[in-house]
Amino acid sequence: MSKLLAFDLGAESGRAIVGNFDGQHLTLEELHRFANGPVAVFDRLYWDPLRLFAEMQQGLARFAREHGGDLAAIGVDTWGVDYALLDADDALLDNPRNYRDPRTDGMLEAALALVPRAEIFQHTGVQFMKINTLYQVFSQRESPLLQSARTFLMMADLFNFYFTGNKVCEFSNATTTQFYDPRQSAWATALLDQLGLPTHFLPEIVQPGTQVGTLLPTLAAESGLPQVPVIAPATHDTGSAVAAVPAETRDYAYISSGTWSLMGVELDEPLVSDQALQYNFTNEGGVGSTYRFLKNIMGLWLVQECRRTWASEGRDLSYGELTALAQNAAPFAAFIEPDDERFLTPGDMPARIRAFCEETGQAVPRDEGQVIRAVLESLALKYRYVLNNIEAVLGRRLEVIHIVGGGIQNELLCQFTASAAGRPVVAGPLEATAIGNLLLQLIGLGQLGSLADARQVVRRSFAPVAYEPDQTADWDAAYDRFCPLVPSA
Repeated sequence: MSKLLAFDLGAESGRAIVGNFDGQHLTLEELHRFANGPVAVFDRLYWDPLRLFAEMQQGLARFAREHGGDLAAIGVDTWGVDYALLDADDALLDNPRNYRDPRTDGMLEAALALVPRAEIFQHTGVQFMKINTLYQVFSQRESPLLQSARTFLMMADLFNFYFTGNKVCEFSNATTTQFYDPRQSAWATALLDQLGLPTHFLPEIVQPGTQVGTLLPTLAAESGLPQVPVIAPATHDTGSAVAAVPAETRDYAYISSGTWSLMGVELDEPLVSDQALQYNFTNEGGVGSTYRFLKNIMGLWLVQECRRTWASEGRDLSYGELTALAQNAAPFAAFIEPDDERFLTPGDMPARIRAFCEETGQAVPRDEGQVIRAVLESLALKYRYVLNNIEAVLGRRLEVIHIVGGGIQNELLCQFTASAAGRPVVAGPLEATAIGNLLLQLIGLGQLGSLADARQVVRRSFAPVAYEPDQTADWDAAYDRFCPLVPSA
């Protein structure tokens, strides 16, 4: 039995997950959970990486107390696009900003005034979103911090540095920056030069499954563990989640469902075409020399922010209670475009949803059930919209949708997705990101030989839930009403 430890950090929480692998099956144990989220100071939104690393150290110590020193490896995954800048002494120059920080307002447009959209896409193959690392860095172009920085690290890479003392960028997360060139397999330094941005601080890029180093002696001694290998999984959480999709062929679309929904397909090569640019798709690095051709969709952030707003007003409803209210609300009353920019930042999400419906001449949802029903139906319809675009670019039909991640706990959304898309949905595994993290550690240790071997372990270890399209509701008519709400429709 091999024991491994996955640190899985998302926008709301982080976990230390123990993986037990007997050569055939993988089982999970949640060891330590801690809160995460943006810290607001004035009009800025920061992450608190030192507190997060302290929580991860607690996870190490707890493993030693409960499992002894029998730990084969450690791996870290996080969200994408956000980064840290270190000075010549390897100290943080500033707390890393949260991708919803307002400093990127207007930055995409300013960058496009210097380098045309088509040229940036040819360099990077990445969809245009103002949260991308490129526009975060561009917002700092006149800041002395950027000029004095000696090392640029994505968030997971920062934690790997704290664990091992080694500074590298892992491939899957590097590709979320929009300054990695997938066809040259290198940083897009020519693009950064055109935008007047420094390149001296960009580190070596390593592939998923690479051993970054070993646990530093001080950390090992403090936690009671040996100097175990620290292996970079797909450190972008979606990359790890997609590695855990239990598919046997490529004839499927996936949705990694959580705060964000990321919907796409797995390809052997990046797809950087005029049509991909037209539909604003992205090419992100995957496992085993693959690329994830996908689209970011706002996701269950919309529900999370609604719940937070209602809780602040004294109506503290669980996600299950909100879903039950939505199930009982009238169908197809109103829709939103989930990716409208007004929904990106924290705030009174129910009010924004009502305003969108009013501005577009629809019935305005009033109570919690109506609001959440509008969100879930709109997400399902946006999935159908993106699926149609993927199939148009690929020139073939995808027969099934695999949904992985925490969002599969919303069974109503899974059913809506199957019905809206007219395709069977296979939901699971729930802990896809942690599972993918652990599987890549096993590949790095040589206990699994390939991504195909890893997915076979998933199929043996975790039973999915299937959803078939509901033929009784008129999702086609709903889709016809939804499409005009999407700007490019």
